[in-house]
Amino acid sequence: MTAVETTAATTGHRTVTGRLWWRPDRAGTPIVLALVLIVGSLVFGDSFASGRNLGNIALDSSYLLLIATGMTFVVLSGGIDLSVGSLLALSGVLTAYGAQWGTLTAVLLPLAVCGVIGLVNGLLIGTAGIAPFIVTLASLLFARGLAFAVADEGNKVHLIPADLALTRLGQARWLGLSAPVWFALVVFAAAVVVLNRTRFGQSTFAVGDNLEAAGLMGLPTARVRVLVYVVSALLTGIAGVLVAAQTQSGLPTIGEGRELEAIAAVVIGGTLLTGGAGSLAGTLAGVLLLKVIQNLINQVGTLTSYYQQVVSGTFLIVVVLIQSRLTRRRMR
Repeated sequence: MTAVETTAATTGHRTVTGRLWWRPDRAGTPIVLALVLIVGSLVFGDSFASGRNLGNIALDSSYLLLIATGMTFVVLSGGIDLSVGSLLALSGVLTAYGAQWGTLTAVLLPLAVCGVIGLVNGLLIGTAGIAPFIVTLASLLFARGLAFAVADEGNKVHLIPADLALTRLGQARWLGLSAPVWFALVVFAAAVVVLNRTRFGQSTFAVGDNLEAAGLMGLPTARVRVLVYVVSALLTGIAGVLVAAQTQSGLPTIGEGRELEAIAAVVIGGTLLTGGAGSLAGTLAGVLLLKVIQNLINQVGTLTSYYQQVVSGTFLIVVVLIQSRLTRRRMR
């Protein structure tokens, strides 16, 4: 028996959370999502259920799905990453800035910078033992400040030429869906395999479930905690590249509040904030639910942004209550 398998047997979580794609107590989000889709189709008709509108929802969801996928790894390990919103903006700005030297630089520059910031986050948390909240809050401020610095304090918007390969790729459509949607789905599928079928994924669950026990079992706990923040930063960097390619620009103001949105998607998808239990399937459902709700609110058109937040918050509470009910029923 390997160290990971031993930890699974000891903690009692890993054998349930890592192997199974689906669990009954995580059905709350998909149930609410299905109900919302049905109600939206009945109330708003083609304005909501049209292929064009659903395609817009898919495009908007693709960016959040990339960020939330990385956040799932972090939360499963028992951490939190508040820097992703600022990293999204920084990645977009660096993409547009690097576009003057071609597509390769426009892609590699933001990914390299985001990867380094994620590595620093991971080292401070996994090796130095500093609280994730403090480290990633500092990174949030650093990345946002750097984004504004590259954009000349927000006074200069770097534009990406329309004839650049990156722009054509970011704005392409395949089988009726925008290219970023396909990129997000491919990355998501790869993440599912990594989380459920690799030693790193198994260790992520074990570390989040019980850090001390995982260490005693010989798992590389520090390395796992470093890697999850690198994964989170890189996936956010990819999202930033795609946003910049889609809009042909890099704005330092984008991404505000995206960290909370990503955390919300992960949590309402059934992943415990304490770590050790959850799934990427739930995260996908959480992302779609958030974006469908936002789209329905926009369909109404008469609600101010403040009331939109009230409605969104109410839906989140409903989902959490349903999941809590299902969890208690399963434990009986």
